[in-house]
Amino acid sequence: MTKFDLPDHEYLTVPELAELLRLKERKIYDLAASGEVPCSRATGKLLFPALEIRAWIERAKSGGDNTTPMERPQILLGSHDPLLDWAMRQSRSGLASYVDGSQDGLERFIKGDGIATGLHLRDSKTGQWNTPIVERMAARQNAVLIHFASRQRGLVYRGDGHELTALDDIADLRFVPRQAGSGTDRLFLDLASETSLNLGKLTQSDVARSEDEAVESIRRGTADVTFGLEAVAQSYELSFTPLIEEKFALLVDRKAWFEPAFQCFLTFCQTEAFAQRAASMGGYDVSGLGKVLWNA
Repeated sequence: MTKFDLPDHEYLTVPELAELLRLKERKIYDLAASGEVPCSRATGKLLFPALEIRAWIERAKSGGDNTTPMERPQILLGSHDPLLDWAMRQSRSGLASYVDGSQDGLERFIKGDGIATGLHLRDSKTGQWNTPIVERMAARQNAVLIHFASRQRGLVYRGDGHELTALDDIADLRFVPRQAGSGTDRLFLDLASETSLNLGKLTQSDVARSEDEAVESIRRGTADVTFGLEAVAQSYELSFTPLIEEKFALLVDRKAWFEPAFQCFLTFCQTEAFAQRAASMGGYDVSGLGKVLWNA
């Protein structure tokens, strides 16, 4: 493991973090005790959330606390959402997008790579969406977290005479995974753990990096099932079994909030055309759009 490379799992142990930072384990205990490094003691031993450790390292590398104003590009980062993607184009706001998952978007937002990021990250301990991780990672950002939509997520499959009713029904099927660190992948791993699904025996296809790409694999027949959105399943006329309602939110830079591009986008999201589009896509509830969930 080279410096600043993180293991491909959610929590680091003391030895792993010591190796990562090239420090003695005693120093890691001192950092945890002083509160300098994000950690959890929920299991009775010290564990370090990989996502938050990465952001902590980036803040240290940039030499500060990210409280100074930065000139952010007019880019929306984070998780892919079909309704959000449509609204950005239809509003003609001029905003661009770079979407590669919730974890990637949050890290890039903290570094100043965009004005907002889309998130659907559930805290596995409390079941709360988005706010806990934003409170931990973005407390020093001049930003606000707002609700965008509630979305139905579950199993997307072809049907063909059989019905999937629960997560463990996919054990013998070809599954389309999402990229590590995406909100979808993190949620799938949590639910798999809760249902004791043996991931080691799961046959997986190539990783899909967007909601549409994952479902398109099912339509083409290169895989049997994915953990996707009802709206995308409907657009491809595939079968869908709901498993969970998730909360999709936007973390927005406070300065950019008041600028013309984001205000144009936000104004469009409050129109009847937007509401009708959400209803026609299926699987969306946008009644709480714009509600402030957290303020830095």
